Amino acid sequence: MATISPFSHPLYVMLKPAGAHCNLACEYCYYLEKSKLYPDCSNQMMSDELLERFTQEFIEAQTMNQVMFQWHGGEPLMRPLAFYKRALELQKIYAHGRQIDNALQTNGTLLTDEWCQFLHDNNFLVGVSIDGPQEFHDEFRRSRSGKPSWTKVMHGIELLNKYDVQWNAMAVVNEFNADYPIEFYNFFKKIGAHYIQFTPIVERLAHYESNASDKEIENEPFAATRHLANMLNQDAPIADFSVSPEQWGNFLCSLFDEWIKNDVGEYYIQIFDATLANWVGEEPGVCTMGKRCGHAACIEFNGDVYSCDHFVFPEFRLGNIPEHTLVEMLYSERQKDFGDIKQRLPKQCHECKWLFACNGECPKNRFAKTSDGENGLNYLCSGYQKYFAHVAPYMDFMKKEYMNQRPPANVMEAIRKKLI
Repeated sequence: MATISPFSHPLYVMLKPAGAHCNLACEYCYYLEKSKLYPDCSNQMMSDELLERFTQEFIEAQTMNQVMFQWHGGEPLMRPLAFYKRALELQKIYAHGRQIDNALQTNGTLLTDEWCQFLHDNNFLVGVSIDGPQEFHDEFRRSRSGKPSWTKVMHGIELLNKYDVQWNAMAVVNEFNADYPIEFYNFFKKIGAHYIQFTPIVERLAHYESNASDKEIENEPFAATRHLANMLNQDAPIADFSVSPEQWGNFLCSLFDEWIKNDVGEYYIQIFDATLANWVGEEPGVCTMGKRCGHAACIEFNGDVYSCDHFVFPEFRLGNIPEHTLVEMLYSERQKDFGDIKQRLPKQCHECKWLFACNGECPKNRFAKTSDGENGLNYLCSGYQKYFAHVAPYMDFMKKEYMNQRPPANVMEAIRKKLI
């Protein structure tokens, strides 16, 4: 089998310009606690010098003409507008004819008229984290003082629409909202979200002895008192906000049934797009459903680079940008070995008829045991199996249409004619 060069893929790095700092303290957040990695650094903000160095290296490291900067957090709007204006200036200086695009993920609560005018004028794609209707959203997404955030998020979305900013919805499916897929979906349609990413929350809590003071716990209500497990810890218990495999499977099936009847080609749901891509043999466009990991790293405020945004643990630190170049770190044997994690699957997975469709999903969720007691099974496996079996007839039809250069959306007419 021919070896695929790592240079044949675009290089993606999520920037954390404000580290793990955020104005919210969402109970299920996987990144808020990362500030504990840097206990001796009180100002966890990316410097102008590091921003310039990263910008130059990141653009020069690309093998494609299009370069995407992805601003992430924490909450990236914790940095002032001046920071991003400077970032755009640096992009122009080092672009050398390449197309530069920017994407920013935000909780939406800090958006203002000035911010939205800037985002529109500079063609930012904005991802807004919102967990559906107010009751669902405010269950876990609250401020540090425990106040609900839904009203502020909705105001932010109104401003994005007012200034015609391109945005998509990023929703977390958890144990509280997973039983209401139709209410979830109808809400997003009502607010005009045509691009929606539903992400299952699966986290485990490792044993952690907190040395935090009462004042620290008050200011960091979740980050100071818990510690999330990484994939190397096989025995950590599931956090109670995590979606169950049964819930996830039922959620996807019900959501798909609602979408497939009338909304194909009108509303784009990431997991359905990724499923169809794998069905026809194309890249799924989302790393969790792909065959390999390792093409999307993240960089912290101080220049530390980690293998993946969900693997910001000391074991997965690749180095620091002032000490090593991005090319050295992201095309290293160590990162290649990390990418191979996706293909290290138990026997049960290799024998599964749906392996081509999920590729084992995200390695961070592979802490369950197979029926034979082998480690490495994805916790959500049974939910995905139910989903794939449910959508198979429709995916088969859409694949046939796609392969014959016809619109997959023809599936809706086939359903109306009861051909499927």
